[in-house]
Amino acid sequence: MKTLAHLSDLHLGRSPETDLAAVRLRDALHDGRIDHAVVTGDVTNRGRREELARFHELFGPMVRDGRLSVVPGNHDRLGDDVGARLMQGGRVEVLQTHGVYLVRVDSTGAHNRFLLAGHGDLCERVLDLIDVALDGAPRNMLVVVALHHHPVPLPTETLPEWVATQLGWPFALELRLGRMLLERLRNRCDLVLHGHRHVPRALSFFEALRRPLRLFNAGCSTALERFRVFSHAAGALVGEPFWLETRPEPAVRYAEVR
Repeated sequence: MKTLAHLSDLHLGRSPETDLAAVRLRDALHDGRIDHAVVTGDVTNRGRREELARFHELFGPMVRDGRLSVVPGNHDRLGDDVGARLMQGGRVEVLQTHGVYLVRVDSTGAHNRFLLAGHGDLCERVLDLIDVALDGAPRNMLVVVALHHHPVPLPTETLPEWVATQLGWPFALELRLGRMLLERLRNRCDLVLHGHRHVPRALSFFEALRRPLRLFNAGCSTALERFRVFSHAAGALVGEPFWLETRPEPAVRYAEVR
């Protein structure tokens, strides 16, 4: 049996406390013997080179060992625009590792250069690239799509999000083609992992089908000081995910509460 961890919204550089929480997340990944981890964007707080350097300092060994994958988030497009350094092969990239067929999707855009334009965007060309990627998925691997922005509507979490929604701004909206994305994933994918919104959530789609689709928002891992872990074998999830707590006391594993 293999394990897959999901982290997001590290926001390195936001504060010393945030960076220290990231250190504990890194240590928990090592101590928990996680086979592979995915970070779904907002690695940095303001897209600065020094923030990205801090990420590589902490997580670089896992990246180089093929045990950690990243997609960019809107915050990574700010400042020095380090998002392109997190995915260098285009908007859609595939990785096969530790029993996982991982389709990494860059849901950011040029508009994310501005803090108040944090929404994501996917065009039909990117959806077609995801289609092609899924065509190559082996039957005995867990199929996972990872991106930063949420594909379906979620409750607003902050006053700025509420104000933007009332004014008709897209700041807090789901991906424009999010529902179309899920339709393309029907019966072809097991997990969709994303971040962006800082409150973790878990949703299920197509539950009547042979292969239901599970969607998980990691929340802000450095603020929560915990992350989900999925167990899988032979291309299927094993049981429910559990949370791994990373606060200063010894790491605690506890079951998902939905």
